[in-house]
Amino acid sequence: MALKNTLTREIKEEYKRQYLNRPFIVAIDGLGGAGKTTLVHQLKNELDHVVIIHIDDLIVEKALRYNTGHNEWFEYFQLQWDGIYLKENLFEKLHQNSKQLRLPFYNKEDDTSTFQTITIPLNCIVIIEGVFLLREEWKSYYDYIIFLDCPKEVRYERVLQRDTYIGDFEERLRKYQNRYWKAEDYYTEKQNPMKLAHRIHHS
Repeated sequence: MALKNTLTREIKEEYKRQYLNRPFIVAIDGLGGAGKTTLVHQLKNELDHVVIIHIDDLIVEKALRYNTGHNEWFEYFQLQWDGIYLKENLFEKLHQNSKQLRLPFYNKEDDTSTFQTITIPLNCIVIIEGVFLLREEWKSYYDYIIFLDCPKEVRYERVLQRDTYIGDFEERLRKYQNRYWKAEDYYTEKQNPMKLAHRIHHS
């Protein structure tokens, strides 16, 4: 609880210090199972005038990220999102102080994307939550970066118990070994997100 309150205070202080003529953009980055979504829900209750964007809501359809001929880890890291589209229509629009964002939200039930409009209030805080937020295309757009650091063993146990939609335990393990964890290792080595973060939150 105390650390959560510290983060809330730091975000508010940075927001006031970096007076901007646009939204104040906070990244909540971290690898799978680190507790990003839980932290964001906690922060939302402590902050006023905040907009939350979950990057996993903006993934592309399965045909664009599965069975593409690339390695599974590459599909997850490079093809899961349309990185350039989000750069231009999310990050750049926020920096241009656009009052509305038009973004493709993924519908898991029928594997389609539907464009929705997000209204951005004046002088608000935008929290963007998800994995790989500090990838090359996006890393320069944040005003305050929080990286959730969680022991690998804890994260692995969480995701393998959580993601039952994938299949039985062996299916989950295979998918994480071939797809998710290799992509996370690549991201950690290539981007060194902990070095880029303003605050490392141990969860």
